[in-house]
Amino acid sequence: MATINLGFLASGRGSNMQAIIDACRDGRLNANPAVVISNNASSVALERARNADIPGYHLGLITHPDPDTLDFMIIEILQRYEVNLVILAGYMQKIRPKVLNTFKNRIINIHPSLLPKFGGRGMYGMKVHAAVLAAGEKETGATIHLVNNEYDGGLILAQCKAPVEQNDTPESLAARVINVEHRLYVETLQKIINGEIKLPAAR
Repeated sequence: MATINLGFLASGRGSNMQAIIDACRDGRLNANPAVVISNNASSVALERARNADIPGYHLGLITHPDPDTLDFMIIEILQRYEVNLVILAGYMQKIRPKVLNTFKNRIINIHPSLLPKFGGRGMYGMKVHAAVLAAGEKETGATIHLVNNEYDGGLILAQCKAPVEQNDTPESLAARVINVEHRLYVETLQKIINGEIKLPAAR
């Protein structure tokens, strides 16, 4: 089986990225974590990359104020490491059309709710969990989807539910959901690699 190279885009802690790296290293996921790109020079994700001996790059509007140049650099690095799947792991920057077109139907994201509920512009991290609680939901979960030009609007590939407990706070709910995310991301990527989940044609 040909090696699948994973390229990560992350802005913060990169805990989902770490879960995937761990799964690659212990044989649960048949893939190679090839490169990490972060738009945050001080992100924990870049520190995790260094600790795992994975090439890491700081690329963002601070390093490349022109968005077209930034897109070119992101594409160049992903292609340099022969990335097959681009994995978003808490990446707080919208993917622009040039990157979307270059890696069409090969960019994957995870969202901390059962989309289409609690998705869209401005819905990320603790804001999602606070909205779930404010709406009185009895369950939440995580969704893995392809990335397109609409926030959280791409094709849903997998979902997993998690209960909402009576005394939950956004923080306690986030802790429960992140455990679901870690498991679901690894399982879904392996199903893609095995062919159990078919991605649409790249072109």
